[in-house]
Formats: sequence, C-alpha cells, structure tokens
Amino acid sequence: MRVLVVEDERVLADAIATGLRRETLAVDVAYDGAGALERASVNEYDVIVLDRDLPKVHGDDVCKQLVAQRYPARIIMLTAAGELDDRVEGLSIGADDYLAKPFAFAELIARVRALGRRAAAPLPPVLERAGITLDPARREVARDGRPVELTRKEFAVLEVLLSADGAVVSSEHLLEKAWDEHIDPFTNVVRVTMMTLRKKLGDPPVIETVPGVGYRL
Repeated sequence: MRVLVVEDERVLADAIATGLRRETLAVDVAYDGAGALERASVNEYDVIVLDRDLPKVHGDDVCKQLVAQRYPARIIMLTAAGELDDRVEGLSIGADDYLAKPFAFAELIARVRALGRRAAAPLPPVLERAGITLDPARREVARDGRPVELTRKEFAVLEVLLSADGAVVSSEHLLEKAWDEHIDPFTNVVRVTMMTLRKKLGDPPVIETVPGVGYRL
C-alpha cells in the first residue's frame, strides 16, 4: 500500500512516515498543500493522511481538488480541530475519515489499513492463496501453517501479489506500491527482493515470472 503523509509540522510528519514504514507501507511526505497536489499528480496513492491547516494550499482545498479530480485515494484528515462541527465539515468536503490530534498511533494504522482496503476492490482481512496466508494487521505470514519471517519490503511485495488474486503484477506496479518516490525506477531491487522472497517461501515455488510482463502468485 502506498501512502502520502501531508503535515506541515516536520517532526510529526517524519515520525508518522517512519511509523507507517515500519508497518511495511510505502510512504511519501509533503510539508504543504502545494507539495501534496504535486505528488498526487505524479504518483498513485491508496491513502492520503491530510492535515487541514496547511501552508500554501489549505488542507480543505487540497481535499476538494482531489475529490473534484476523482483522484482514487482515500483521505483521512488528521488535525487538531476535533470538535463535532469540524469533523462534519471535513467529511462533507470529501474526506473518508477524520482523526483528531493527539491520537494513538495504533488507531491511525488501523484506520489507514481500513481505508486502503476500500481504495481498490474489497479485500479480506487475511489474504490467502496457494497455501500462503498473510495477515496485514498482525504482520504475519505462513505457508501451509508454517510461519515465514520476512523483511518489510518482502512483506509489502507479497501483499501486493496476494492482493492481485492471480493476476500478473508488473515490476512498475510493485515499485509503485511497495517503495516510495526515492527509489530508482531502473534499479533491480524488485528482482532481488523477489529472489529472497521465493527462497523464504520455499518449495515448490509459488511465484511465477511472466517474461516481459511481471510476476504472478
């Protein structure tokens, strides 16, 4: 899942991004509304964590523009304005969820994952295919009941493959969903990660390489 965090308090923004990355999510950060719109114009996000009181372009206006453009990401407003009228206003302009500061990080994670499941076709809370089970909430993977220890990126790649439900996933799509904007698009990181993931999942192999197209589980 790819997330954009938009928050002008840099320490808070970076802390949120670090925490989300620890949960195997790919995260980009913008520190103002103009930066958020710029990143959304070139990247496809599943969820946007959006502060309301932003410089350059107000968070409400960012939300309105994205909704008007029918941008596919789900939006959770993260703000100190937590009164009932503020929540109603935020939701009325197109936000999908609203979380007031201060907040429990575990709740933010749960809400981001819930919105991520709604950003595309509905997915079950535990993904399963070919004997592989992946629980995003618990960050647990097993093959035929045997626990499999994965790195964060291996976990993220496997989650994308399982979410595809048997469809071929391109390397470009894996880069888009499992890495952030700082990754070199010409790197071989997808191929290397796929090699280590296959090794950890064991035999018989369950991840197929479709030459010139991508990968399929």
